Amino acid sequence: MTMRITQKYKIARRLGPAIFEKTQGAKFALRQERRGKPSYRPRTEYGLSVIEKQKVRYTYGVNERQFRKYVKESVALKGVNTVEALLARLETRLDNVVYRLGWAPTRQAARQLVAHGHITMDGKRVYVPSINVALGDKIAIRATSLSKPVFKDLDEKLKKVAVPSWLSYDAEKKVASMQGAPKWVSTEHSFNLQQVIEFYSR
Repeated sequence: MTMRITQKYKIARRLGPAIFEKTQGAKFALRQERRGKPSYRPRTEYGLSVIEKQKVRYTYGVNERQFRKYVKESVALKGVNTVEALLARLETRLDNVVYRLGWAPTRQAARQLVAHGHITMDGKRVYVPSINVALGDKIAIRATSLSKPVFKDLDEKLKKVAVPSWLSYDAEKKVASMQGAPKWVSTEHSFNLQQVIEFYSR
């Protein structure tokens, strides 16, 4: 079920404009200015942690059960940075990779592209947005889908996209691959993953 824009505005007013792509523009900023500061402010450490958890969930579009599983799996890994393990689990979701490549304007739109069979992984059509991309996996837009309206002027749109360093992209072949692991840089995100991990470790 698609979330209405009004719902997104309400959530972003509480959690911050970076949660949804639709709320990062001037329109939302103007609404914020007219309405003043949001009235809700968590007063406890627990309340702050809940807010951070919700930021991550809404940013990547995952439900509570799925997100809890991601955290549990990341914490269980030995010899790795738990924050970066959780970030990688979220960032390498296929829908997020499609979004990061600029093939879709939002993660929600990317999720629909995958669900409708427009994306292939190692030459095979995939329909599961949550599937994780691994090192060396080849991600491409299905050849017969390139003529669809959703991909109109794709090359021109991609000129404005900064593809993350952990992804490589062949513009001519419309093929991408994962060449490294996402690295946690706090200034690049609107949420605190360490606080989220501590929340689930209580």
